[in-house]
Amino acid sequence: MFRIQSRVQGVTPELLKIYQDVSSSTIGHLTDFGFLKGLKPLYRPIRFVGNAVTVRIPHLDSTAVHKALELARPGDVLVIDMSGDVERSCWGGIVSYAAQVKGIAGAVIEGCVNDFGEIAEMRFPVYSLGVSPLTTRILGIEGEVNTAISICGVSVNPGDLVLADDDGVVVLNPQLAVGYGQVAMEKQSKETAVKRKLDQGIPLASISKAHTFF
Repeated sequence: MFRIQSRVQGVTPELLKIYQDVSSSTIGHLTDFGFLKGLKPLYRPIRFVGNAVTVRIPHLDSTAVHKALELARPGDVLVIDMSGDVERSCWGGIVSYAAQVKGIAGAVIEGCVNDFGEIAEMRFPVYSLGVSPLTTRILGIEGEVNTAISICGVSVNPGDLVLADDDGVVVLNPQLAVGYGQVAMEKQSKETAVKRKLDQGIPLASISKAHTFF
């Protein structure tokens, strides 16, 4: 049985603009929540920001991944819950190619991928638990698209903001993300000022007394 919900556009163009240059580790100075610990990038450098399209599959059957690709729009991020299967891949070269052609920003998978060389060569951005030759099948048994899912202990809802870069992945509620993003931009701007003072020979300890920085 499949549960396919309508796509949710939670991320606004204004929010995407705020997060264009925000680092995930800067958000890590502001909150402990929303970080998908344990996932690894398929390659570095890597960066993508977008609107979450969530997917839940029952271990072996990845039919819902294909259904999600049909619903997704350019700039979306597919976030896939594999129901605890950490050894099987639901994402390979052909799916990556289809996603890239459609303009999908990236994929975040609590499971594995296959066709490593092919995906890396086309530079489609993926975060996952690793690489595996053991794959899912298109069986048409069941699955969910655009429902609340859990990735690495973090609740992910359709329309959430997904920010992934070389340091990791964070998922934020769009309303909360506005405030975090604005503070993050301010803090990153302060870092630039701190670096200028370091270039001038001013000791870091002296600068820290007058500025908040990382």
